[in-house]
Amino acid sequence: MSTGWKPVALTVILAVAASGIGAWAGATWVLRHDTPPSLHEIVHEGLDLEPGQLARIEAIEGRFATRRIALEQRVKAANRELATAIAASDGDSRVVQPAVDHFHDAMGDLQQATIAHIFEMRTVMTPAQADEFDKGVIAALTADGA
Repeated sequence: MSTGWKPVALTVILAVAASGIGAWAGATWVLRHDTPPSLHEIVHEGLDLEPGQLARIEAIEGRFATRRIALEQRVKAANRELATAIAASDGDSRVVQPAVDHFHDAMGDLQQATIAHIFEMRTVMTPAQADEFDKGVIAALTADGA
């Protein structure tokens, strides 16, 4: 039993429009409200790191930057795969689901690597610095609109 491609196409169009409006509204809201400092700002401006600590953290950041780029490329490729699957589908979720799963895997890997990066940087810090760092990370994760 086929449900036809028109309802699926309409659903995809509405989802794309809703996500675009949501992204625009979210960006507008964020730009008008105070946002917590970035991870970079917390580490480089808020922790009073010793030169040796800073050198170790910069090495950690350098390694992660390379990994993050590769992971972000996987996310973009998974996004393209999902778009292709949706375009080729006549509403059959069995065609689209593997692409959705691939996208979720790529996003999950990026998130896990980011969390590991945060904890690796934390090992370089004194307990007081780690406490301030944790407060900044938690504030960023729990900020309104996040």
